[in-house]
Amino acid sequence: MTKSVAFCTLGCKVNQYETQALTELFIKKGYDILSFDKFSDVYVINTCTVTNMSDRKSRQMIRRAKHINPDAIIAVVGCYSQVSPEEVKKIEGVNIVLGTNKKEELISLIDDALKNQKIDKVGDILRYKTYDEIAINEYSEKTRAFVKIEDGCNEFCTYCIIPFARGPVRSRKLENIIKEVQSLARNGFSEIVLTGIHLASYGKDLENIGLYDVIEKVSKIDGIKRIRLGSLEPRILTEDFIKKISKIESMCNHFHISLQSGCDETLKRMRRKYTCDEYKESVKLLRKYFDNPAIATDIMVGFPGETKEEFDKSIDFMKEISFADAHVFSYSNRKGTKADVMENQVSPDVKEIRHKKMESVVNECRDSYLNKLIGKEVEVLFEQEVENGIWEGTTTNYVKVRINLDKDISKIYKIVKITKLGDGFIWGE
Repeated sequence: MTKSVAFCTLGCKVNQYETQALTELFIKKGYDILSFDKFSDVYVINTCTVTNMSDRKSRQMIRRAKHINPDAIIAVVGCYSQVSPEEVKKIEGVNIVLGTNKKEELISLIDDALKNQKIDKVGDILRYKTYDEIAINEYSEKTRAFVKIEDGCNEFCTYCIIPFARGPVRSRKLENIIKEVQSLARNGFSEIVLTGIHLASYGKDLENIGLYDVIEKVSKIDGIKRIRLGSLEPRILTEDFIKKISKIESMCNHFHISLQSGCDETLKRMRRKYTCDEYKESVKLLRKYFDNPAIATDIMVGFPGETKEEFDKSIDFMKEISFADAHVFSYSNRKGTKADVMENQVSPDVKEIRHKKMESVVNECRDSYLNKLIGKEVEVLFEQEVENGIWEGTTTNYVKVRINLDKDISKIYKIVKITKLGDGFIWGE
């Protein structure tokens, strides 16, 4: 009798990658893959723990699975279960608790769970030194594929729980990255997004290799027309690095550079290892070597001790850089981090006011960037029909473009003239 499994993935692109890799393993073992709201034999919740809201969402999904099928095997994996395994084990219905490593063992653990064993396989991730090799060959969409090349983080910013959830930096072997990308290219993918927990640290645990080497090797694989990078830190964006990647034809002019605050005093309390001036210099160099690059970021409001003056500096910095896009989030206390016990915690009401004000600035910056594209011709890789006769795709700088056309143009590159702004996208012809 065929067994079924349903996945729920919370959090970052790395989690999404790992769920996709697990999906392939389950398919190979003969499982049917169902949507999470269906009655399934097994439910896998791949959790996130970046904020308290992430933890709450993870618990909700566990309880939802238990409600749909009280007799199902429920496996909880990922960052939340790594950091808080005892908390997860107390939730009714949980059969398997697995952390952020050894996920490839999940199927065999399900067999043990069927014998009424409650399984806890969470180890000390801070002692883990090797990269878990788990690869992807297929995706449901056939245009863009995420490829995980690194795990872990050594930075220990004062607000962040991730180093305790993911452990130290572990880089994937270059030959395994190339092998996966070659397989994806053969299966019809033309755009690769290199991702990791701290992408800029790739190679720190290897000899004579870094992120540029991965980009260069991937760019030479037949069929790969675009290479996009996940979130970066400004320290890697030296003139030498930027100059070299700008010469790679398939390198996209879209860069997500983590900021967190546009105020040096706040950055220091966060234990970020750059200043606003250094960040600004990285952006200046990207704009020197790339044509109209889209600079995106993450920006936090309400960090402990953030005064009105510090927040205003962040607002001014956002306007000065003129980001193409940004994700705004409010500081969330995480037990076990230094920021959790800092003095001068910002009240929820103040955080909410600052969040709204920052989002307003981000929207202005985004619209300004998109308006500058009107009248220009851009290359678009079309990916899906969003409505009858309306096709959507992305530019190299990761702007969503829609056009009206009465034929299937999925997976096709087209030169499109931008005509006007839409709601979160732009229209072209």
